[in-house]
Amino acid sequence: MKLGILASTLDKKGYGRYGDDTYKKLKEFGFSATDLNICETNSEIYTLPQALSDKILLKEKRLAEQAGIEISQVHGPWRYPPRDNTEEDRAERIEKMKISIRAASVAGCKNWVIHPMMPFGTDDRGKPESEITREINIRFLRELLPVAKAYGVNICLENMPMLNFSISTPEEILGVVNEINDDSLRVCLDTGHVNVFKNLNIYDEVLKAGNKLQVLHVHDNVISRDLHLLPYFGTLDWKAFAKALKEINFNGSFSIETTPPERLPDDIFEDITRALVKIMKYILSD
Repeated sequence: MKLGILASTLDKKGYGRYGDDTYKKLKEFGFSATDLNICETNSEIYTLPQALSDKILLKEKRLAEQAGIEISQVHGPWRYPPRDNTEEDRAERIEKMKISIRAASVAGCKNWVIHPMMPFGTDDRGKPESEITREINIRFLRELLPVAKAYGVNICLENMPMLNFSISTPEEILGVVNEINDDSLRVCLDTGHVNVFKNLNIYDEVLKAGNKLQVLHVHDNVISRDLHLLPYFGTLDWKAFAKALKEINFNGSFSIETTPPERLPDDIFEDITRALVKIMKYILSD
């Protein structure tokens, strides 16, 4: 299984400190894959003319390939607090999503991760509005699927850490994916987001996702708080997680979604990164 991490030269923080050498450094640390983050809808990918944004993406692809790093997943548009309340808001976000899907293809990536639409914010669980939330999400995913297929990209719908949002748990995400029933619509399972829910078990959630599981976001936390901690710095059962991945024969990237604090000096930042790779290998060693 490839070891991946959320890092790129597009991000000026964290591993972005290495500039054009970012992917080479990731390879030196022991990574073989990366998650390209284009969440920010005000970034150059969305605001520049297409030819210029393509130039940026093609440079990322070239630098990654030269270093022997696979861009295994791309994180699509996300804004917090959510701005999905009106038809205009949703239409604007969908257009950004279409740009993002194309961007993933330009960067040579087959997996595109997106969060659900939240038309009533993060507090609709158990309310009549939850049915509308589901309908809106199914509609927008069906609109995006032809675009994804045209560019050879999988849409990976991610479970969320919002306790009172109606499409948060992996089972709720999987319900939407199964209803649409399209091979290009898959599941992104976020370990920390699972661990926010005290009644969920990471082993069971992986098994439920089964062959629909395409992408991982790996990090730790404590129940009810989405902290993006390094593994073993929170309360997640990592042995159970690794066991479940083996049982479903998951062969995607083991992609970590946490990094050392960016304000650390280079030497300490690199020591922690090397330790992080050791931890990831330890999790997968059983």
